[in-house]
Amino acid sequence: MPANGVCSVGLEVIEDNATYASGSDSAGVSEDEDVQQLFVSGADRVTSVLPKKSDIRKASQVDEQAAAAAAAVSEKRYASLPNREQHQQFLTQFLTEVLNSAVFNATDRANKVLNWVDPEELQRTLDLALKDEPDTHEKLLELTRATIRHSVKTGHPYFMNQLFSSVDPYGFAGQVLTDALNPSVYTYEVSPVFVLMEEVVLREMRTIVGYPDGEGDGIFAPGGSMANGYAISCARHKFMPDIKTKGLHALPRLVIFTSEDAHYSVKKLASFMGIGSDNVYAIKTDNVGKIRVEHLESEILRAKSEGALPFMVSATAGTTVIGAFDPLEQIADLCAKYNLWMHVDAAWGGGALMSKKYRTLLKGIERSDSVTWNPHKLLAAPQQCSTLLTRHRNILAEAHSTNATYLFQKDKFYDTRYDTGDKHIQCGRRADVLKFWFMWRAKGTAGFEAHIDKVFENAEHFTSSIKARPGFEMVIEQPECTNVCFWYVPPGLRGVPRDSAEYRDRLHKVAPKVKERMMKDGSMMITYQPIHDKPNFFRLVLQNSSLDKSDMNYIIDEIERLGKDL
Repeated sequence: MPANGVCSVGLEVIEDNATYASGSDSAGVSEDEDVQQLFVSGADRVTSVLPKKSDIRKASQVDEQAAAAAAAVSEKRYASLPNREQHQQFLTQFLTEVLNSAVFNATDRANKVLNWVDPEELQRTLDLALKDEPDTHEKLLELTRATIRHSVKTGHPYFMNQLFSSVDPYGFAGQVLTDALNPSVYTYEVSPVFVLMEEVVLREMRTIVGYPDGEGDGIFAPGGSMANGYAISCARHKFMPDIKTKGLHALPRLVIFTSEDAHYSVKKLASFMGIGSDNVYAIKTDNVGKIRVEHLESEILRAKSEGALPFMVSATAGTTVIGAFDPLEQIADLCAKYNLWMHVDAAWGGGALMSKKYRTLLKGIERSDSVTWNPHKLLAAPQQCSTLLTRHRNILAEAHSTNATYLFQKDKFYDTRYDTGDKHIQCGRRADVLKFWFMWRAKGTAGFEAHIDKVFENAEHFTSSIKARPGFEMVIEQPECTNVCFWYVPPGLRGVPRDSAEYRDRLHKVAPKVKERMMKDGSMMITYQPIHDKPNFFRLVLQNSSLDKSDMNYIIDEIERLGKDL
């Protein structure tokens, strides 16, 4: 590898069959060697000894570790500062390995999504032990290769297992730059570019949601769950501002309403914030996964009759499993009627707002009080990239700020309105905005629209293809989002009566077995799950716009190959 700071990246597809044994490097010392130098870690002295030949092999391992330790001390390897002489070659080799193995080869269709190893075997195979003595740069590169080899390649076109995927090249570049600069976004003085960048991106996202002139407030949060938690906190503060100082004591019982198919974070954060998971009323859904508005209203009235205080509805735009979009306009009408905060969890489906064709799925979102929108999902930004957007200016600061005088001093020499960190419950915070902003500048809004249109087109093609293929059956006949939920019924099961316990039990076992086989083959990753009274089914989630119709056909053929004998 070159040591001149330029990464030389070969694009050859490589299937590396090497394994990585635990323990120290295998390179030893020749038995003909007469002198061993044992370097003592933490000391500057070197002791020379003349060992017997029989002791050389045992001594070589100790010698190697001690030599590395002494070299590290003499080079000040413990110092947390890049040094061109010590680190340029290592970092060049490291980045070249990452680009070749974790980016280009890992996303090549000719290579596997994963190399499956059972947990016990992986523990024996992978050298994870922490040591007193430092490793050599060569050993660190070996560990880098082992880590890449044994990790799931989530950027691979055939990784469709969760609501994230792909390695976007511009997002990756932004992520690398973020780590190189290592900012913490709380004050203008330490993150001038990123404080301004966040406000530009968040305002544009609020404009796309439909808040007038993009006015309001917003934050980048560590995941959609926390963004939903911020929405609950803001809603509670709006209705009961004294809760910030007085706490939950002697306050009425607060109630939140959300879909029975909503993300678990609503219950989890309600519990975390002292509202209690029992006070999250689950609203029934219809046969395509949408909230039943009549049941929502009856539950609002029930809570009021119980003496509780309903204060928030959390609607969902793109449920986790089915991909359903709740009827936002009707929910907005109810929220206006009963004076409730309307939150929309669009962590998954929010990306559809970028498309003129598909944004109608979220009609009514402009009437919401707050929105969770995760660009790392449907827009394929790198993990993690999550936002909370609200139409209410300053409410985040009102609900969360404490004005710590060691960080948010008001007598600074610049306008301290740009010290935005106090509205977060975090202190230290990554610049998650940079990778998304970089993608946006590289692709343009038009590029994001084309991306969304492509993944929806793929989902529609996949749906029509499996409807025409014997043995495949839809869970939801016409998916709204890019979640396509379906059963594969093997030939041996097709003659069994559909209403029998045997049919249900055998069908329930098909998806787990096919999933096991695809993971052990490494051919692809697609998740499965039951929902309500339905047996296990596959859930294909599409957000990688590099896929095309031939990939859709490959997925269908592969499931059939893996499950036809079940």
